[in-house]
Amino acid sequence: MPRRSNAGLIFSLLALTILVPRAEAQNGDVAVIVNPNSSISNVSLGDLRKIFAGEKRSWPGGARIKIIVRPPGSHERVVLLRLLGISESEYKQYWAAQVFRGEADAEPVSLPSFGMVKEAAKTFPGAIGFTDARDIKPGMDLKVLKVDGHMPGDPGYPLH
Repeated sequence: MPRRSNAGLIFSLLALTILVPRAEAQNGDVAVIVNPNSSISNVSLGDLRKIFAGEKRSWPGGARIKIIVRPPGSHERVVLLRLLGISESEYKQYWAAQVFRGEADAEPVSLPSFGMVKEAAKTFPGAIGFTDARDIKPGMDLKVLKVDGHMPGDPGYPLH
């Protein structure tokens, strides 16, 4: 009998060491990144909603906004859906309707990895996207925007 409880305890501890870091990773701040040449350094939460809903289509100065998103199930996508106040299926329907009505050329580009998001943000002049703030390292050729005056990690930062 004691062997089973020890085995159960060991299994439980192993499960916790595997699952706890994942849960922690799902709760980190999400950074808003743009093309490194962008003149934008701060965006309001309201404008961010308008951008990711396709309601705001160009930056001050006229550059066309290129929305880059992560795929369904990613933490960045969960934060995006929370920002917009909709479900994944509503998001898909919303963008299909935007394209159908001619209000958008296509739904936002969905890229499966941080590396791809980073390269797209560097490539497209009007690019904007979300990424886990822990993926941002000094010296990267990316620009991280303040949201309502706060950088990821600051008290009051709204995206996590």
